[in-house]
Amino acid sequence: MILSGRGVTAVLGPTNTGKTHYAIERMVAHETGVIGLPLRLLAREVYARLVEKVGQHNVALVTGEEKITPHMARFSVCTVEAMPRETRAAFVAIDEVQLAGDLERGHIFTDRVLHLRGRDETLLLGAATMKPILEQLLPGIHVIERPRLSQLFYAGSKKITRLPQRTAIVAFSADEVYAIAELIRRQRGGAAVVLGALSPRTRNAQVALYQEGDVEYLVATDAIGMGLNLDVDHVAFAQDRKFDGYQFRNLNPAELAQIAGRAGRHLRDGTFGVTGRVDPFDDELVKRIETHQFDPVKVLQWRTTHFDYSSLQALRQSLDAPPPIPGLTRALPAVDQQALEHLSRYPDIRELATTPERVQKLWEACALPDYRRIAPAQHADLISTLYADLVKRGTVNEDFMADQVRRADRTDGEIDTLSARIAQIRTWTYVSNRPGWLADPTHWQEKTREIEDRLSDALHERLTKRFVDRRTSVLMKRLRENAMLEAEISVNGDVFVEGHHVGQLAGFRFTLASGTEGPDAKAAQAAAQKALALEFEARAARLHAAGNADLALGSDGTVRWLGDPVARLAASDHIMRPRVILLSDEQLTGNARDHVAARVERFVNHHIATVLKPLDDLSRAEDLQGLAKGLAFQLVENLGVLFRRDVADDVKSLDQDARASMRKHGIRFGAYHIFMPALLKPAPAELITLLWALKNDGLDKPGYGDLIPILAAGRTSVVTDPTYERAFYKLAGFRFLGKRAVRIDILERLADLIRPLLQWKPGTPRPDGAYDGRRFTATTAMLSILGATPDDMEEILKGLGYRADSVKAEEAAAFLAAQAPATAAAETPAEANAETSDEHDADASDESDAPVAAAETPAAETVEAPAPTEAAAEGEPAEIKPVLLWRPGSRHDNQRQGGNRHGGERQGERQDRGERRGGDRNRGQQAGERGERREGGRGGRPDQKGRDGKPQGGNRPDRGERNERGGKPQQAKFEARPPRKEKPIDPDSPFAKLAALKEQLKK
Repeated sequence: MILSGRGVTAVLGPTNTGKTHYAIERMVAHETGVIGLPLRLLAREVYARLVEKVGQHNVALVTGEEKITPHMARFSVCTVEAMPRETRAAFVAIDEVQLAGDLERGHIFTDRVLHLRGRDETLLLGAATMKPILEQLLPGIHVIERPRLSQLFYAGSKKITRLPQRTAIVAFSADEVYAIAELIRRQRGGAAVVLGALSPRTRNAQVALYQEGDVEYLVATDAIGMGLNLDVDHVAFAQDRKFDGYQFRNLNPAELAQIAGRAGRHLRDGTFGVTGRVDPFDDELVKRIETHQFDPVKVLQWRTTHFDYSSLQALRQSLDAPPPIPGLTRALPAVDQQALEHLSRYPDIRELATTPERVQKLWEACALPDYRRIAPAQHADLISTLYADLVKRGTVNEDFMADQVRRADRTDGEIDTLSARIAQIRTWTYVSNRPGWLADPTHWQEKTREIEDRLSDALHERLTKRFVDRRTSVLMKRLRENAMLEAEISVNGDVFVEGHHVGQLAGFRFTLASGTEGPDAKAAQAAAQKALALEFEARAARLHAAGNADLALGSDGTVRWLGDPVARLAASDHIMRPRVILLSDEQLTGNARDHVAARVERFVNHHIATVLKPLDDLSRAEDLQGLAKGLAFQLVENLGVLFRRDVADDVKSLDQDARASMRKHGIRFGAYHIFMPALLKPAPAELITLLWALKNDGLDKPGYGDLIPILAAGRTSVVTDPTYERAFYKLAGFRFLGKRAVRIDILERLADLIRPLLQWKPGTPRPDGAYDGRRFTATTAMLSILGATPDDMEEILKGLGYRADSVKAEEAAAFLAAQAPATAAAETPAEANAETSDEHDADASDESDAPVAAAETPAAETVEAPAPTEAAAEGEPAEIKPVLLWRPGSRHDNQRQGGNRHGGERQGERQDRGERRGGDRNRGQQAGERGERREGGRGGRPDQKGRDGKPQGGNRPDRGERNERGGKPQQAKFEARPPRKEKPIDPDSPFAKLAALKEQLKK
């Protein structure tokens, strides 16, 4: 075989060199011409371009499945397989000639390259890797190398959701293509898909979806590498392995470059990279792709065109003929040869293929493409049926064909179902276009074309519905067109641009919807802001006129209007006047912003003044003067609670008028605290905790807000949590006492129960819990108001500074039995209380709740011993718990030995020396308040009172010394003190009123 390259020009170079455009220009310069293209899709594109140039009547389109042949057409656009073996056209062009090395289709391209020529000009278009082999096979060929019009750069690895717009993502299986397209639809609005298995019409519609800008992403197989002119800026490889019909293999650098070269069109640079699970390309591969340096094609696939039709065996042997010249290699069996191998084993086929004409007819039948991608044996069965009809009937049985076509003529079902029907109808479209195969080919060409178009449209619709968010695609297109976008805001704050949800408006803040990213997001946000500007002004006006019921302050310091956050509170110089920070976008400006800020500040101040009204009134009080005003200021600064020990000197210095003026403001002078009972409720406590947290950065501290539900549940004491910020207990109205915390007002009620027990005088009716006038035992009433167990009670009393003397139960019972009941003339506890000095009333217990009535105890009353344990029941001696006698703590408790050590351990808060001393010296007030003394009390036995009215001896446990022999306390002698100046009695004191009532009764 002698070949020549005379009159042949090879235009070679990488992608984007304008080769196809050059071929079209050269073809229309001739009178007639034929151009062969690797894909039906590409043939359609070139056909359209030629029609624009020379008119539809001058251009024919010929493929295996479609023929448009106007009478006297000057130019023909064909797939390479459909190109004629010989032509009289003046011009011939063959595109993508590097496919002559393809294992599956290469022999067809080789045949056209070697034998098909134009009368005046022949162009071979392809990659530069073809130059050596073309020069070897076609001596005298003229080679033109064209450089790429733009540069190609490697962009590395990116996640699929981070890929830039105008990206083509390449995979090599339908499942992978669909999976990627689904991901992009969810994250970025949608993608078009291009698969070799799609019909040309469907592929054209999907490409148009991308080219027209309805979607920004294209997910495709390597079909896009075959000369499709797409507006692609970036190519990302989601796979780098493919099945080539025989095995899975990695793509070689030239194949990768062919696909990557789709990025960048004309003079615009492009990029390529990897995504998904593909490893980044190594530096050497990147360099070869960027510089277009690849290994040259060394051999072309070849198969003989001289077939021996004398017999079936002769045909098979002719197909095995070796190539006649170097540079060619025998191609592997293609689909048609595989079908022939199967059919040659069928006895009925061998019986029919007995003449050269019938053998040739069989070979023509074997050329039927396997559109359905089924097993070779199944494909051979279909060919066998068609061949039998052609031999026996002369044409294909139209009843059989009608039945097959009818099965495919349905547009219901999903993507896979429609794809299978399209593959089936394409088979019959091919049959209808084979000359001499049908009695009425025109009818069937029209019929099958109509069905294929309908199925293709349905498939395009399903693909678009599944992989494209139409609202998003419309929005993206309008953005690129710089059109004025219409935005609207629903009643619940959803913001729509062109009907597409772009974000949410909450209060005066706009948040973009998730998945809205990139430059389009900025344009969408800009469009939304135009609508938001008017909405902000309208909302500001509505908020300015809103009632307080529409606003709420949360425990996190956020102010909400109709449920949406509009501001948050921050610390200021005054704890009761927090600063308001608006939560709004920059679009809220001018008068609208001022109106919002003023309304929110007015609400916050009103809310604080309402919920904390006693404290707010106290901060504005004008009737307080001197020490009372200073004490009120401290009370406001400490949000309604002061430890009495911290202000003992100031309280002691207050006269009765000052105390009365403070009581009018709801202030209570308790034994342990100066506080406002009205604030010991959930709502005030929650707001107080918030104000303190704002001032002290406490919103994130452990325990914030956790004590308010406990207060709301009515709990009077609770087990403390060591991880909580201790200040939160005080803010919620609890006193922290080590392992337990007790509500402040309950502690004052406890003080009221303990006070008469420490004031009781032997010889008078003994209240429940009294022991010897200086010690007491815990009672059921105490446990009840505290909601505590005996063990809890022990912890609480220790935390308050009391100390316990432990005595045996028998001794305690005997001691109480020895106490004689009071005579009829004995002074009652009420009378004793009534005789308590007014000065004392105004100090330690001036506003305490009424003490629990002390029950009279019969003379025979004994302390019950605990029930015997199970061990005692079995005969073993049972351990009887000792009785704890509680007394105010003293400075010497830590030095005492023996039984006193039981109560010597300090619990809860550290009590200073003044607390211990104050508790010892004041029977009418609880131990633990620093430096407080009883101010001229009356009561107690005459022989045990000092000049200042304070009991001595046994009633002074801090001064009493135990006798070494008897262990009983001895009386301590004190120097007489000058009488203290009497203070005026507070007429509002309940004790003063009780004394007045007593005087009236005496009269």
